[in-house]
Amino acid sequence: MSAPLNVLFLCTGNSARSILAEALMNRQGQGRFRACSAGSMPKGQVNPHALPLVRELGFEAADFRSKSWDEFAAPGAPGIDFVITVCDNAAGEVCPIWPGGPMTAHWGIPDPAEATGSDEEIAVAFRQAARRLNDRIELLLALPLDALDRVSLQRELNAIGTLADTATA
Repeated sequence: MSAPLNVLFLCTGNSARSILAEALMNRQGQGRFRACSAGSMPKGQVNPHALPLVRELGFEAADFRSKSWDEFAAPGAPGIDFVITVCDNAAGEVCPIWPGGPMTAHWGIPDPAEATGSDEEIAVAFRQAARRLNDRIELLLALPLDALDRVSLQRELNAIGTLADTATA
């Protein structure tokens, strides 16, 4: 088996969506993919509403931290095969030059951290974001990566990001 493909999920604050995507990919990638997450302006802590979902996936809260994308652009950083932005703000920012020229895509997901209301209503927003991310991750995992050239793979990654969301509350 070849080495796992590394996926970096980006969001501005690296506290909710990118953290959820990291957990989902690491759970479902099952050794084929290894995910990490970062932000352009990290909040410095994981949103507490993301933690129950992370735990449901079998991880500990301590397995995740809000960190800068600079860690992954620095010399000696692990090679990244895919960089996927999950918020519209991060997609519009000037990203660092990623070593190795990874494939990039934008999979915008509404920010559950902006949800208001009761704890239950906020939890629903986080679950919806996780389901949307999960749907897109499943599509990436189903791609015949060995059979796709770089142009075709880029087209598929972009298409995944434009799919209508089917998640419901």
